[in-house]
Amino acid sequence: MTDDRVKVDAENIGPLGVFRQFFSLERDVLVLSLAMFAFSLGFQMTNRFLPDYLFYLGATGFVVGLFATLGNIVGAVYPYYGGVVSDRVGSRYALTVFAFVSTLGFVVWLLSAYVSPIEVLGVTLEPWLWVFVGLLLAQCWKSFGIGGHYAIVKQRTDPGRLARGFASTETFRRSAFLLAPLIVAVLVADALMPGFLWVLVVAIAFAAVGTVIQHVLYETDLDSVGDEFEGFTRVVDDLRGLPDPLRPLLVADALVRFANGMVYVFFILVITRVMEIGLSVSVPVAGSVDLSPAAFFGVLLAVEMTVALLTMAPTAKVAEYTGLKPVVGFGFFVYAVFPVLLIYAPENAWILVVLFAFSGLRFAGLPAHKALIVGPAEHGAGGRVTGSYYLVRGAVVIPSGALGGFLWEFVSPQASFVLASAIGLVGVVYFALFGREFEAYR
Repeated sequence: MTDDRVKVDAENIGPLGVFRQFFSLERDVLVLSLAMFAFSLGFQMTNRFLPDYLFYLGATGFVVGLFATLGNIVGAVYPYYGGVVSDRVGSRYALTVFAFVSTLGFVVWLLSAYVSPIEVLGVTLEPWLWVFVGLLLAQCWKSFGIGGHYAIVKQRTDPGRLARGFASTETFRRSAFLLAPLIVAVLVADALMPGFLWVLVVAIAFAAVGTVIQHVLYETDLDSVGDEFEGFTRVVDDLRGLPDPLRPLLVADALVRFANGMVYVFFILVITRVMEIGLSVSVPVAGSVDLSPAAFFGVLLAVEMTVALLTMAPTAKVAEYTGLKPVVGFGFFVYAVFPVLLIYAPENAWILVVLFAFSGLRFAGLPAHKALIVGPAEHGAGGRVTGSYYLVRGAVVIPSGALGGFLWEFVSPQASFVLASAIGLVGVVYFALFGREFEAYR
């Protein structure tokens, strides 16, 4: 391992170890990751609760599905546009612009609650429509980070320890995923509204802080991330040039993510609208605490992410002995079976806690998954390979939300969740049969 790569040793395989590892990263990576932390807080405090917010504003299940599909379109298209912009103006200014626009997106979400229906040419524009507009803005910052993050970690990590390299930054970033739902649970303890409006205010504050941090601290002398992308003129060549080991992974991943995309935005609605189940606990000082269904969902998300954070780094270490494929395959399996387990779960709060803890295991394989994506890429091509991979996967997943919403609204929630698990299991079996191992992990 060369001196300029991330050094990962045996003492750094636990959650605290990967935090120490994270703070040894170079300044540009550190600043980018701190901004990711701030925006992740904002995103996780809002995105997982927006489906219930849409219902509050008068939307239907099908509209929620369309909202998910719009999110899929954004996820597929924005990364390449982000690359084009960063090539033209440089990473620092691109980051600042994207962050500022994302902050405006949170503001639009907040203002949606105060907008009345508007008649335009005989068509009524409902307040929930502005949540769609806010999504187009709020997701802008994420358009920049994926390829650059992958490329930087690949450049600075030994090939045989890529999974642990990703575990360092991923664990730090996803700690925001743990804190965010707990903040929401406190603010919506009695009911989703009006507490969620305060959630949006807090999200705006975090986004503003993240914008300032990255603009002030990011060093333009290290401004090389944008060079990893060259826009749509390279898309076809990049797709043709995907390493052979990635092709079966991409097929399986697309199937699993399509399945997840059908139901992901409806998880909160299962808790708040189908089961309508909250949580009552006894606290020594405060006595009995009764949480609304929305607040209980926040607790469930925190449980899920706690399991993810505790298992991510050790699982990355395990992958060095078992290979990446078994770890990634297990993550796919958890993705696939969770929807059917959730929709048919007994209406018991503690069973749901256990079920969401099990769901957290899908994140345990995420560093191995990222290593399997970027590992086979040639040195210096990590960003393009990652961008191409996610472009294809995102394009395939686009209609999943609309399909899930249609089934939820016009057939039944059970039909949507059962079909999602069936599609996901097809992806699991395909990967088990045809998935390839990264050579460095053989």
